[in-house]
Amino acid sequence: MKDISREDGMEEELFLDFGMHHEGTILPLHTSITLFLMSYCNCKALKTKAVVSESEKQVTLSALSLPMDITVVSKQDLPLIVRSCHLPAIVDASGMFCRAGLAVVLRYIIHKTYLADPTRKDVLELLGFKKTCLKACAEVSQWTRLCEISIPLTVEKFLQEPCTEIPPEILQLEKRLGEPVKVHNDDKIRRQKMQQQQMKTNDNAEGQGSKRELSQTKSQKTSSLELATALSKLSVQETVSRVTREPAHIRKVKNTDLPPLEHVFVEGLFFTLTDVVLMPCIHQFLVALRKTSPEEISRIPLLAAWYERVQQVPGVQSAATACSITFLHFPDLNETREQHLQASETKTEEADSSEDQFLGGPRPTMTKLRENGIEAMFSLHPCPAPTIDWESLPAAVRPAHGNLPSGRAVRKQQQLNNLLSVVQNMAKPGDIIVDFCSGGGHVGIVLAYMLPLCQVVLIENKEESLIRAKERSDGLGLSNIWFIQANLDYFIGAFNIGVALHACGVATDMVIEHCIAARATFVICPCCYGFIQNTVKTTFPRSGRFQEVLSYKEHMILCRFADQTDDQLPPERKLIGKRCMGLVDLDRAWAAEQCGYKANVISMEPESCSPKNNLIVGSPV
Repeated sequence: MKDISREDGMEEELFLDFGMHHEGTILPLHTSITLFLMSYCNCKALKTKAVVSESEKQVTLSALSLPMDITVVSKQDLPLIVRSCHLPAIVDASGMFCRAGLAVVLRYIIHKTYLADPTRKDVLELLGFKKTCLKACAEVSQWTRLCEISIPLTVEKFLQEPCTEIPPEILQLEKRLGEPVKVHNDDKIRRQKMQQQQMKTNDNAEGQGSKRELSQTKSQKTSSLELATALSKLSVQETVSRVTREPAHIRKVKNTDLPPLEHVFVEGLFFTLTDVVLMPCIHQFLVALRKTSPEEISRIPLLAAWYERVQQVPGVQSAATACSITFLHFPDLNETREQHLQASETKTEEADSSEDQFLGGPRPTMTKLRENGIEAMFSLHPCPAPTIDWESLPAAVRPAHGNLPSGRAVRKQQQLNNLLSVVQNMAKPGDIIVDFCSGGGHVGIVLAYMLPLCQVVLIENKEESLIRAKERSDGLGLSNIWFIQANLDYFIGAFNIGVALHACGVATDMVIEHCIAARATFVICPCCYGFIQNTVKTTFPRSGRFQEVLSYKEHMILCRFADQTDDQLPPERKLIGKRCMGLVDLDRAWAAEQCGYKANVISMEPESCSPKNNLIVGSPV
């Protein structure tokens, strides 16, 4: 990862919320989590600032015994780019690049630590096998949402309003810890586990130990190899253990007959960023639960055992001490844990395949809609034959400068002709234009260059793409542009126009919802209709008229076939795909109209500029 953070020797600034949310808890959980990671990493590359209200500005942070120097800033004095985001947030020295949201900030702290000290491979290992731990945005990943948003919010609510019941989000995590683990090379580890189990069984049969010893061996034997594997990773050894090749009878065992691996940590066998995120949350929850209903801890034996194991990770105890966290210890929960595991082994999971099976083509669904007076409708293009004189623009503005092949760059220019011409007709001096899912900045950079009196904000979850966009912008000397690496939900700033070019799947719907919440005009080009699915916040069909006619499954059929618009397909099949695409977007437009908008679906010109050539244009009435 390229480090673009330093400018003229200035430090990046980390802004943390220090508002006191509830009695008995000094810091909001997202702040506690961030400080805990910084202590664990010994990260000193960021200038940390505590964000408080004006009335709280007199709070003396020295009394909190925090592990680093922290200065106080009031919310009114925050940089404008930070005010547009949920905390935590990191701003670079230029003041134009902001990373916002828990997972994004934590991942960046890890990268900063490793860049400063490449020997800290233990810190880099927190990102997991493919360096993707908590990388998927919470809007589409249920796991990221649970860890980054749901559990911290649940624990904060539990601390504010203690009760005798364990919240369902905590029980969901307990269930996750009881599921078999899938890791890279797990076949080899599972064969080693089978060999280890057989050896211990033989040793126990030969010995004359007491029943108590045999019981302890039984409860330990299913986790000793997993624990050894996890500890070897933490001690940065080259291999898990120096063992000879498995015997022939072990090698011949089918994969389906091998023993499952059990969780040592939340993601599986290895200590990751997810454990760092959850540790302060579960600690606060267990502290509160022990005060209100200590007997309930027996309902979460796996979570309690995980909590105890995390304390044994090198560096965790010292980081916890630096953050004024005093760990709890529980009585032996092995018996409860063993009963829990046995119960989970006998429970059979029902395969939820009802929504994944799409039988038949789209014609019955399209006919059903037509019989109810619903057909794909395309409005006239508001800017016929839109063109931009690309040759007159600096090279860094053109799509080809964003590492696109020549043929694709031409099509990208045609797509931008359509989108930009519509936005230019809408924009007024002083408007804030947000390029959602901005990627490498193909849309936002041209807008910032051509509309110098407007402020353009690029929002993208992928850091590499946003860094490329900033490098292009720096080459142009643009001053009316911001870059925000964050999930959509973490952007809370006011804006006038929202744009998105080829927002994948449900991202289109999230952008439209964001624009409607801000009462902003939107110009959206959807993409990847086959990835559309119900999420926690978004369900399909979107509009009342479609909901009266179609089920979710029928709507998904339209979405799957809407992706079949490539040039290589037969003309008739492409036409059906275009109609399905039009119907899905008509549903989106009608959903916007239910919220007080005027919305239309148009086709970009020429249609050959992209297989996904629809534009949804909406403005508040």
